[in-house]
Amino acid sequence: MPTPTVDEVMDALTNVIDPELGLDFVELGLIYGVEVDGGDVNVTFTLTTPGCPIGPQVTEQIEEFVGELDGVATVESEMVFTPPWSPEKMSEDAKFALGY
Repeated sequence: MPTPTVDEVMDALTNVIDPELGLDFVELGLIYGVEVDGGDVNVTFTLTTPGCPIGPQVTEQIEEFVGELDGVATVESEMVFTPPWSPEKMSEDAKFALGY
């Protein structure tokens, strides 16, 4: 059975959208890490602000979109706030879209 690649997981994570900013979590630099161990995928992410209420929704979306990939058995996601997110972590496209 094929195991997903980090690139495939990152591609799936582009479906996770920040509702306030309208951009995906990969473009915004909110995905801090992806580990693939066989069929087990672990995603470390952050939010633009620690008090942001969308954490549970993001966790559900990560599990949904990554879980649809071939070869994925489990999806674990961990929300962290270290290091804190800053606009410098965004892609050039996201910076342009948001006027940075």
